[in-house]
Amino acid sequence: MVTNRRLTQQDIARMAGVSQTTVSLVLNNRSDADVRIAPETRERVLRVIRETGYVADPVARRLAERRNRILGVFTYEAVFPTASADFYHPFLVGIEECAEEIGCDLLLFTSAKASGERRRIFNADSRIRLADGCVLLGRRVDRDDLARLLTENIPFVSVGRRDDAGGPVPYVGADYPPAVRALVERAYGLGHRRLAYVGAGTGAESPADRMRGFREAVAAVGTEWIHVPVADRGPGDVLDDLAAAGVTAAFVEESADGVAIVQAARERGVDVPGELSILALGAPTRPVHVEIDFTGFRIPRREMGRRAVELLAQVLERGGTPQELLPCEFVEGSTLAPARSEEGR
Repeated sequence: MVTNRRLTQQDIARMAGVSQTTVSLVLNNRSDADVRIAPETRERVLRVIRETGYVADPVARRLAERRNRILGVFTYEAVFPTASADFYHPFLVGIEECAEEIGCDLLLFTSAKASGERRRIFNADSRIRLADGCVLLGRRVDRDDLARLLTENIPFVSVGRRDDAGGPVPYVGADYPPAVRALVERAYGLGHRRLAYVGAGTGAESPADRMRGFREAVAAVGTEWIHVPVADRGPGDVLDDLAAAGVTAAFVEESADGVAIVQAARERGVDVPGELSILALGAPTRPVHVEIDFTGFRIPRREMGRRAVELLAQVLERGGTPQELLPCEFVEGSTLAPARSEEGR
């Protein structure tokens, strides 16, 4: 008689001539010292599973393993990125690759309603606990969300270094200070003595880390520098500030601003990098319509995504608060040249 009834572990046990407990142990791949299943018995159970096409009930598996093998991904950005040129795309590629390798599914949290212009993890409809743990993405992560995740012992790992939020925050980030210091030393070695940091340099951990590396480097080499904010100012205004201070090398926090500054310089007939070198401190986080071969460094975004999943798996297995910083890779580019001598200007 043909039936559409779902096969159960009891059915598999009966067909294999073993107990239901044995079937459960085989399904959960238990092979430690406390569990002894003869190889031929294990193979017999597996053969019946293959022949019947049996699929374990996910709810039963979850109860047995106390895990559902689902990892959440939450981004604070208003629109989840899909284009390969998007700043977040490499992070997502790394997250997906590693999740596949460890046999986990990904659950994208999109139902959290935005508070103003920013999403929040927790609201009346929050489903954060559907996942075993969560990977957080976003240039700015809400500190109240972080504090609640810590307080409620919800496993998570942030992509990007985060300051304490009522306790240490698990994260994998980019090690910006030494990367910025290396760029300053390179520019100084090429004769640049009047430098500028272009960008906020404060606020979220990422710009603060860049600025810290810059300050440490200019203090070490003992050269002059100025800070040029870009908020609510056009690239022409930034160029005016750089020219007024005699800056020969500008370190731009946001690469998209660097693109605008290069275009404005070209319109004014300023030679980049002959008269003004521009170094980019990472990839653009905003869309750009012109590609510039910046000298700077590469943020290990794909690697950070992969490592975030690996660390989350470790947290789920044995707890802890892992914190790691991955090195950034120097990019030669074409926007840094030796400084012109005072006589040559």
